[in-house]
Amino acid sequence: MADDSETDPAVDHDSGADVGHDLEAERTTAPMGEYTARDVGIGFVVALVGLLVTVGIPLLAI
Repeated sequence: MADDSETDPAVDHDSGADVGHDLEAERTTAPMGEYTARDVGIGFVVALVGLLVTVGIPLLAI
């Protein structure tokens, strides 16, 4: 039976290093990246479409 406690550093790749996370920090949470006003606008439009689908279609069916 293999000992799973030891891992090869080449295989055990922490993707946090790729995006600039502090690997020395005790804990990190996502999302760590910044977002722009454009990102907020797209999210707002997606939310409006979702509300239209979940509320608007049932109102039309009445």
